Amino acid sequence: MAKKRSFKDKKIQSQIALKRIKKLFLMAEKKALSGDFSIANRYVTIARKLSMKYLVPIPKEFKHRFCKHCYYFLLPYFNSRFRVNRGKIIIYCNNCRKYSRIPLK
Repeated sequence: MAKKRSFKDKKIQSQIALKRIKKLFLMAEKKALSGDFSIANRYVTIARKLSMKYLVPIPKEFKHRFCKHCYYFLLPYFNSRFRVNRGKIIIYCNNCRKYSRIPLK
């Protein structure tokens, strides 16, 4: 029979997953700044998979750092445009050419 996992084990796993997600996004930012976007995109993919596997939400500071349509890491002035218009932040991805709109509070 399989060993049952306790709530404490799941809590520890989700904490570890959250730390790894944060680290992956920081590494993706470093790679993107150095110009290696393929590795940065791979880090975003891994972070998303960790988030889905362990049911951990991606932190708010990193949520708008990748495109919601093509999952491409967004770096302003290099591969995306960030604009403010009528109380919304409009993020334009140069890879898939789609918009994301985020309301300002």
